[in-house]
Amino acid sequence: MRFLMALALATLSWPALAALSIFACTPEWAALAQEIGGDRVSVTAATSALQDPHHIEARPSLIARARRADLVFCNGAELEAGWLPLVLGQSGNPAIQPGQRGYFEAASAARLIELPERVDRAMGDVHAAGNPHLHLDPRNVARVAKALATRLSALDAQGAALYAEREAAFQKRWGDASARWEREARPLQGLPLVVHHKNLSYLIAWLGMREVGALEPKPGLPPSAAHLAGLLTSLQRVPAKAVVRAAYNDPRAADWLGQQSGLPSISLPYTVGGSARATDLFGLYEDTIARLLGVAR
Repeated sequence: MRFLMALALATLSWPALAALSIFACTPEWAALAQEIGGDRVSVTAATSALQDPHHIEARPSLIARARRADLVFCNGAELEAGWLPLVLGQSGNPAIQPGQRGYFEAASAARLIELPERVDRAMGDVHAAGNPHLHLDPRNVARVAKALATRLSALDAQGAALYAEREAAFQKRWGDASARWEREARPLQGLPLVVHHKNLSYLIAWLGMREVGALEPKPGLPPSAAHLAGLLTSLQRVPAKAVVRAAYNDPRAADWLGQQSGLPSISLPYTVGGSARATDLFGLYEDTIARLLGVAR
């Protein structure tokens, strides 16, 4: 009898099993899924902040996680085109295939920029749907949060009230924080920057900064000595305030240009986990703006 009572008490103390298992392609969407889902979801991220989300190996461990997932939550707009189709195809999980309720792309709820008039290989890594690095505009994060809550409710009707409540609370906190960030970031308006890749375009557009050069000669092509030399010359005509890159970008080209031009070379976290301070979506934006303000002052 004592054993049965002890077993019953232990069972009551166990945490409730998550209703949904979510396979997120990138850390920012894993963080958002946790914000909206809370304890009702179990979230795993396929990539880290120090990995280029374009170029990921479809490892057996990723396939195994996708096989167990109720929802695949990815960026879309072709960001994961090089590896996600293989993961999904090998998973053997019919519920998470494109077109099914268990497959959700952030890009489907966002407003994309830099839509090309045409696409061909000569243009480099250009995406037909537009620039896929959409999470660095907080307005897109808010749109995706709303759509995600709806999708979670469709998959887990018993948790619908919880998802709606958490999404509303997130939107309030996110809206207040976004307004504060915009006030704090006013000194960044017009700030001229050299970027590594087109992965900061949404941030630049949101805060009214200017891109005056790129380390990549074309999107996705590694910086060449000839291109960097030409960029150094062009900075004499069109000055910049800093050379910026995402945490996962190779620092060598940015550091070289910074040394040669006298510009600071700074790393931005880009996504959750990209710096010690960027432990969640709020910290990601806080740290990003703080680093940029350090250049502007």
